[in-house]
Amino acid sequence: MIKGKVELPGEKYLEIKQTSMAEAKDIEFLEFIVKTLVDHPTDVKVERKVDEMGVLLTVKVNPEDMGQLIGREGSTARAIRNLVRIIGLKNHARVNLKIEEPEGGSRRKPQEAAPAAEAPSTNITEDFEDFKI
Repeated sequence: MIKGKVELPGEKYLEIKQTSMAEAKDIEFLEFIVKTLVDHPTDVKVERKVDEMGVLLTVKVNPEDMGQLIGREGSTARAIRNLVRIIGLKNHARVNLKIEEPEGGSRRKPQEAAPAAEAPSTNITEDFEDFKI
């Protein structure tokens, strides 16, 4: 971020905060891609954080749009991550993408997703009664 001060008439100062070109490009690019994919583009929010590990872009979308953003087996999310990393490489930055799960998301917990296995039958003859000739 570029910071500076501008002197205004009357000896007042106005502090200027301007985003760098690299910051503007990666956020703008990610917003364009995500808003194009989802059904509720007005609900898309992108945040950018910079730390010692690099740049973290966080995307929040409408709960109904999570499936479209992630894609089958995560293929769409993987493709978006690759594109964002390429933009980061052009600007000499390590860029990661985090997709935040909305509070109203329908993701199931692992114990809910797989039904409990039934206890094996102890009586072998019951298992094979259908095969009697």
